[in-house]
This record gives sequence, structure tokens and C-alpha cells, in this order.
Amino acid sequence: MTDSIFTKIINGDIPAHKIYEDDNTLAFLDIHPITAGHALVIPKRQVEFIWDLDPADYQALMDTVQKVGKRLREVVGTPYVGMRVVGTDVPHAHVHVIPFTTTKELHGDSDLNTEPDHSALAELAEKVRL
Repeated sequence: MTDSIFTKIINGDIPAHKIYEDDNTLAFLDIHPITAGHALVIPKRQVEFIWDLDPADYQALMDTVQKVGKRLREVVGTPYVGMRVVGTDVPHAHVHVIPFTTTKELHGDSDLNTEPDHSALAELAEKVRL
């Protein structure tokens, strides 16, 4: 299996605005956020679909999703934090963790045509980092 972009981030080949890391998972800010604080949580072991993770990796992923979600709600200040599992854009299991105020925000799409604001992402990552 070819390394996914997420595996390249785990290996340090591609930079990311990391907000949490442990032995099994990594969380970082999405460079094309739907809302401020939109993060991705990934298992360190590359498996294409979340449903194919072994139970221990799945539990580790969800434990990290919970930690990140609580932290985002606290720091970003939105009343809600949702999660989305899509699984079509990168062949590496991942969960989108999205702070939101309205359901329209939660169900919005990323604007992939804009340049990432790495200064703003770095500043937010510093505040959110666990």
C-alpha cells in the first residue's frame, strides 16, 4: 500500500498543525477548515476504512476524537462539536471533528480553492493543543 498523505504527516514528511498525539493516534487542524478549529483525527496505522480498524485501534481513535472534541468546544467557544466520517477523500481512516453553531456549518463543505492561512492555523493550534 502506498503511503497516504496522512501517513506522510505521521512520518514527518509533510508538515501539519498538530494538536494532539499519542502512541496510536494523531490529531491536526484541517488546512481547508469548514469552521475554525476543524480538525482531523487519524490512527497511526494506515487502514483505508474506519470500519476495518481492529477494535483497539478503533477505540484509541474514538478516545482521541472525544479528547479533541472537548478541547475544541472549550477553546473555540462554539456550543457544539460534531464529527463526520466520510472515508472517500484519503485512503486512511479519519474522523473530522468540527466545531459549529448551526447545523448548516456542520454540513458545509471545505473551500479547497483557497490558500491555507498557516499563520492563523498555527496560532489556533497553539491554543488548542493538548
